[in-house]
Amino acid sequence: MDSSLNLNTLIKKLFLKVDWESVLQHVVSVIFQLVLLTIVLLLINWIGKKIIRHIFKTGLRGTKRSISPKKLDTIYTLVLNIFKYILMFFWIYAILSAIGIPVGTLIAGAGIFSLAIGLGAQGFVSDMVNGFFILLEQQISVGDLIQVNNIEGEVTYVGIRTTQVKSFDGTLNYIPNRNITIVSNLSRNNMRALMEIPVASDSPFEKITQTIDEVNNNLNLKELQITQKPYIFGFSNLNDGTLSIQVACYTTPGAQYNARNVLLKKYLNALKDAGINLPK
Repeated sequence: MDSSLNLNTLIKKLFLKVDWESVLQHVVSVIFQLVLLTIVLLLINWIGKKIIRHIFKTGLRGTKRSISPKKLDTIYTLVLNIFKYILMFFWIYAILSAIGIPVGTLIAGAGIFSLAIGLGAQGFVSDMVNGFFILLEQQISVGDLIQVNNIEGEVTYVGIRTTQVKSFDGTLNYIPNRNITIVSNLSRNNMRALMEIPVASDSPFEKITQTIDEVNNNLNLKELQITQKPYIFGFSNLNDGTLSIQVACYTTPGAQYNARNVLLKKYLNALKDAGINLPK
């Protein structure tokens, strides 16, 4: 009983010795600094993004410099990304400083550096370095169709840490830059569309090729974005052993899928109208 009374008395004495008015003033001062700092950084963020957007969307696009829109979009997203990380760094630094944590001493200490490496900073650095070389070598740009690690789609964002690729089904893939090792860029050269028309071994090949040529001569190449007129590529065997005639053409990047579907439909309809029976 006496020990509990002594403890309560000690707690009361300590409580009375604390200058709660000073503590309250300090807390209010820190909160005010943090709120003011947040407002200032939000204002800088808003103004900075407006300036960056104006430079890339209006200023640079209005010049006569030979900078492709895709490259401008890529640099634009990268600059926004770096700007965001810089503001975030200053915000965290200011918060820790306002609380009273000696940030400079911690950063200078070897212990915090080792801890950062252990917590994953090594992977972050790898992302940044690989992302830098991806941009430096112009491997990909925003709007390109690429294939990375069995993921195929359109590049929507290139950052210093991740690259975003939107698949054809709408899935948005976030790929860490350190995982991008082999990039297949489908937007840098004309792409081939290959149509396979199944035929029988006793089919009238001369009539088939004549019908295909007639379809090719009546195509609107510009509408289908075909850069090289379709031609008969040769013969092949399908998986079930059926013989097929291969027709190939070249299109602008990304147009090969639509061209393939349209041309294959035209060929099959024309052969049907010509009275040529094809194997099912």
